[in-house]
Amino acid sequence: MLFIFILALSQWSYAQSSNERDSLSYKLQRLESTNRFNPKDTTHIKLLIELAFSYRYLDSDSLFSIASRALDYSKKIDYTYGKIKGLNALGDYYYNKGERKKSIPLFKEALDLAMDINDIKSELTIINTMAQNYSFEGNYAEALNLNLKGIDLAREINDQETLSILNENIAGLYADQKDFKNALMFYDTVQKINRRLGNEVIDAETQSNMASLYKDAKDYKNAMFNINRSINTFEKHKVYDWLAYAYEVKGDIYLDQEKYKWALYWYDQSNMLFKHQIEDDRIKIQLMNGMAKVYFGLEKDSLSLEFAKKGLALSNKIKSLQGQIDCSETLYKVYKKNGEDTEALAYLETFKTLSDSLFMDKNKQSLSLLETKIQYEQEKQELIEANEEALAKQRNYIYFSVIVLLILTIITFVIRRSENIQKKLNKELKEKSEAVTQREAQLSEINKTNTKLFSIIGHDLRGPIGGLQGILKMFTDGEITTKELVSFIPKLKTDVDNISFTLNNLLSWGLNQLNGVITKPKRVSLSYLVSNNIQLLSEIAKNKSIKIINQLPDNPRIWADNNQIDIVIRNLLSNAIKFTPENGLITIEAEENGNMWQISVRDTGIGMTAEMQRNLFKNTSNITTYGTNNEKGTGLGLSLCKEMVMKNNGKIWVESTPRKGTTFFFTVPKAQSKYQKAS
Repeated sequence: MLFIFILALSQWSYAQSSNERDSLSYKLQRLESTNRFNPKDTTHIKLLIELAFSYRYLDSDSLFSIASRALDYSKKIDYTYGKIKGLNALGDYYYNKGERKKSIPLFKEALDLAMDINDIKSELTIINTMAQNYSFEGNYAEALNLNLKGIDLAREINDQETLSILNENIAGLYADQKDFKNALMFYDTVQKINRRLGNEVIDAETQSNMASLYKDAKDYKNAMFNINRSINTFEKHKVYDWLAYAYEVKGDIYLDQEKYKWALYWYDQSNMLFKHQIEDDRIKIQLMNGMAKVYFGLEKDSLSLEFAKKGLALSNKIKSLQGQIDCSETLYKVYKKNGEDTEALAYLETFKTLSDSLFMDKNKQSLSLLETKIQYEQEKQELIEANEEALAKQRNYIYFSVIVLLILTIITFVIRRSENIQKKLNKELKEKSEAVTQREAQLSEINKTNTKLFSIIGHDLRGPIGGLQGILKMFTDGEITTKELVSFIPKLKTDVDNISFTLNNLLSWGLNQLNGVITKPKRVSLSYLVSNNIQLLSEIAKNKSIKIINQLPDNPRIWADNNQIDIVIRNLLSNAIKFTPENGLITIEAEENGNMWQISVRDTGIGMTAEMQRNLFKNTSNITTYGTNNEKGTGLGLSLCKEMVMKNNGKIWVESTPRKGTTFFFTVPKAQSKYQKAS
């Protein structure tokens, strides 16, 4: 995978040397030792902010401590610039720790403050940081959108350094999608800007990222040329964070060519900087997995395991999906080579599940990247055309005004004509705005449906199928015996049952979403539907020693679609079994309520909190859940139940107490007479 190192803006474009940090510390000490020192003075706050950012990739605890002080002082005196930079620094701290839920709100708050005071420089700094963060987590559409907005702002104030960085960010987005042609096109723009800037450190940063790009494209000659130039510059200027990254990229180039000893040499150089100078887990993950691959190539499997596990631990810590995939793949290969099939299979399943998820996400992100760029260009072109049209109208008004000054009758005519045109334009604008809003809502619903469908297929179907493929491949390759294969059969049966149940629900839900299901009510025996589903699920209940009691009155008749109510009963019974522990009890009852039958499915299971009950039937809820015996579900069943009950003019709700049990209720119309007509 190509990893583009994060670029920072303006005075923090590369990590400050120890001399510069020492200089800042000395200035700070001198200021704090004066008789008139006030910690809330803006000069003191600015020095704190600069010092905090100098620890950005070197000492996260120092970054947090100093930035917190600066933010606290800024809030006390309502110093907006200090609040912006303090929030930005703390956002960096939490993001580098993998705590995005804490970092993104801080960035957004800082961006709002910068926009309030029209501080474009700060806006650009925050936009760049947020874009890089979205890029790192794979949200390329949002990253591209932010970078494009940043480019417009940078052009507005003619900030060439920021233009270089933002164009390089976009190059990195295309590189991560393996679109080397577009990536190189943006890098060409970056290098032209860099030549105008004449800053060899910024140029070296670009060369490091281009070396990584060329390595992924298998162009090792250009990769080595660029990385050697960048290393010389970073060593000369003692830019240690970028130097650690450049050493790691050079190791990657040698590893790609299976020159393990040279790769190990450069990885060791990078690792020394991480031990003594640098603190950046994102780069360290790539380094740990690279060293694991090198030792695997050198047949030093114990060392390979050690570094791969370190990389996986860091990936889990900062929630790096790509790091988890890469390290799991390496661990699978090492365990497989050493004949440890159980461990190998576990890491293979992890690798395949995460890879399938990432592959689907990247396919969607590739489309989103293209759509965002097209949308942005269209909006920009429409704005240009609108401005040109507005200017043309203004010129026309000037001409009319000159004529109006000469002839009073023409003045009256022009005013009235202009009013009519304005009303017509306002009407057209309103109609177009309503059409755009309606289209946006439709696209939003389509996107939600696609996201839900892809999530279920990617996580709840591909996972078990991938595991089945892995086991069968190991059997056909002779890696496990027939006896060992037989031991997997209970797990495979459970996976196949889950797949079958999920596919039935998915098919029903999918047809429903595409308006392909028409409700056809008729007289239906509720007793038959309940008995049939109890028999269908009896084996699963028996495996957990769960007793199902049918307490329906004598032959109740309902007026509903037979297939749809069958799906509702099956899903509610299945849920009750899944969330009821062994030796539990499930009771099905029905009672008359006016012209409706009220059916209840009561269990003695684990129950739900009030918050879970509020979110239970939401269409946006598609989270995988696990039962008392670790049974897997898609979160689709209850959403489907709600849709089916509503199509039959009924209601569905739940009552539950944690650790005591849950009761699902739903209503359907009574069958009034044998000759009742469909509505």
